[in-house]
Amino acid sequence: MELKVHKISGEETGRKVKLDKAIFGIEPNDHAIYLDTKQYLAHRRQGTHDSKERSDIMGSTRKIKRQKGTGTARAGSIKNPLFRGGGRVFGPHPHEYRLKLNKKVKRLARLSALAYKAKDKNIMVLEDFTMEAAKTKDYLQILDSLNVKNERTLLVVNTADDKLYLAARNLQKAKVIRAETLNTYEILHANKILFVESSLKALAEVFSK
Repeated sequence: MELKVHKISGEETGRKVKLDKAIFGIEPNDHAIYLDTKQYLAHRRQGTHDSKERSDIMGSTRKIKRQKGTGTARAGSIKNPLFRGGGRVFGPHPHEYRLKLNKKVKRLARLSALAYKAKDKNIMVLEDFTMEAAKTKDYLQILDSLNVKNERTLLVVNTADDKLYLAARNLQKAKVIRAETLNTYEILHANKILFVESSLKALAEVFSK
């Protein structure tokens, strides 16, 4: 598959790049995508949620009423989970949400996600550029020129660019990421993926390892 290379002004450069079939042309594996996305979302969870069970509640343990003859349910203490202020039944406690996933499965998942984006024609290639200042309005102007201002975009770059990162940081639908840290979730979450030319070479090096 060949794609035209665009300038940040939206104009075509007259050049084309050929997407690597080994990266963008494989047969997608949906189960690998599911597993990798599940792991990514699980690792974002802090797992610090906690609740107090009846053994953690401060209160008397005396029997608050007689066992029989009251016409109501029996109750052993004021810390009964059925009472207001009582302990919680089988409440959550801190634990890790970590999943183990083989590197080959993660690699297959990323390739599958990229293949879907290429198949749906949701990939654009830009010539390498730098920003003079870290201004959000300048980055918005670039997105507007490319007709993707209202889309969720993921800009993939080769090396970290602080000005570019800061310019896009406050935009809810825009994100900048390096090719070596590209992950399945970010690929699928974006409507349009914008690759600068040098990032395609970096991506090829990542998957060649």
